[in-house]
Amino acid sequence: MLCRRPVLQVLRQFVRHESEVASSLVLERSLNRVQLLGRVGQDPVMRQVEGKNPVTIFSLATNEMWRSGDNEAYQMGDVSQKTTWHRISVFRPGLRDVAYQYVKKGSRIFVEGKVDYGEYMDKNNVRRQATTIIADNIIFLSDQTKEKE
Repeated sequence: MLCRRPVLQVLRQFVRHESEVASSLVLERSLNRVQLLGRVGQDPVMRQVEGKNPVTIFSLATNEMWRSGDNEAYQMGDVSQKTTWHRISVFRPGLRDVAYQYVKKGSRIFVEGKVDYGEYMDKNNVRRQATTIIADNIIFLSDQTKEKE
């Protein structure tokens, strides 16, 4: 019993100290994760800004479809579709080179990554906002319509 008491006191001091540090830093978990499945809109380009690593960039289209009308249970009504274009940037060296070589316009791919909101200066020195997906994984999917042709 005598041995336990000092250990408990030390643990209490440690826990108190850790909780004070944690509360001052306000550490908490967060998540920035995106998964996209779509078709490539353009062949990739590789760009390199002075002093920075190269990046492979391409666009990816995703489609949202829905039926309008009163009788959705019987598949009646008009089908509507909205296409959203995403700018994909690949910085990881191995993946960047594979994407540049094998991603082609019209390819069906699955992209995992994170959303990044940034700014840049255009040709006319005007500040612009850009949203891009920083890809850390790309899965190439077989395209049955292309295979049949």
